[in-house]
Amino acid sequence: MEPLTFGAALAHFETVYMPSRNLSPRTRIEYRNDVAQLIAFLTAQGLSGPAEVTLAHLQAFLAHLDEQGLTGVTRRRKVASLRAFFGFLHAAGYLSHNPTGGLTPPQVERKEPRFLSTQEYQALLRACSHQPRDAALIELLLQTGMRLSEVARLTLDDIELPGRITQDPANTGSVVVHGKGRKQRILPLNYKACRALKAWLNVRPQSESRALFLTKFRQPMSTRAIQRVVEKYLKEAGIANASVHTLRHSFATHHVARGTSLKTVQEALGHADLKTTSIYVSTAKEAMKRDLQNNAL
Repeated sequence: MEPLTFGAALAHFETVYMPSRNLSPRTRIEYRNDVAQLIAFLTAQGLSGPAEVTLAHLQAFLAHLDEQGLTGVTRRRKVASLRAFFGFLHAAGYLSHNPTGGLTPPQVERKEPRFLSTQEYQALLRACSHQPRDAALIELLLQTGMRLSEVARLTLDDIELPGRITQDPANTGSVVVHGKGRKQRILPLNYKACRALKAWLNVRPQSESRALFLTKFRQPMSTRAIQRVVEKYLKEAGIANASVHTLRHSFATHHVARGTSLKTVQEALGHADLKTTSIYVSTAKEAMKRDLQNNAL
């Protein structure tokens, strides 16, 4: 039997491994791109198939990525892709050994998340207050900490609002969030989010689409369209170095600063590991310093 070529190996990976794991469309794209990038690198080194790949080749590839300035987070993801690729080929009998066995993932650089101060997020909410759709969108992001992709996937069926909106803790709305890895979680909606969503739903135009947020052409808002809306109001509010994801960090930081348990914040954010959520302990301390300084008696 002739040795497996890189092209054939990648084709098997895409048509056999990925469907068998029921991976999300985004993960499939990332896996394919990461493996294709490795194949291009190895082909340039004179290799023609997976059987020729050694640990040294993979370490050279990671060194190449480092020279290109890729972050530790990105390189760690690529290592995960390569492990999946070679692990599949080995388990399927295409390879007699798995060269990723001794591959050590790069360290991740510790970077404090950017979050909005109380003054900043209040300015942001004021900037969008005259537009019901945009106000609901930004309020939802701030009050739930949802990811951009999760907001873009929301439909009318995912939202439930109380008949009468009050500040009573027992009288909350709810939203079904379709998160990473096709996992769902249900989050409560506080009165501010409910109030903003109700105002939007009262004027939301009729459409064949069930998407919660629509463009002016009555089509579902894409992730890029949502980004543009948020970026527009961040600029109007005079807030620099911030993005949609900054609103997620702001939700987590201010909740931890005000005493919400890490476990609750973890569940709201959809983090699989509490360690991921624990980064907000230090940002919460920073938020408290800012508030005590800015709101001095």
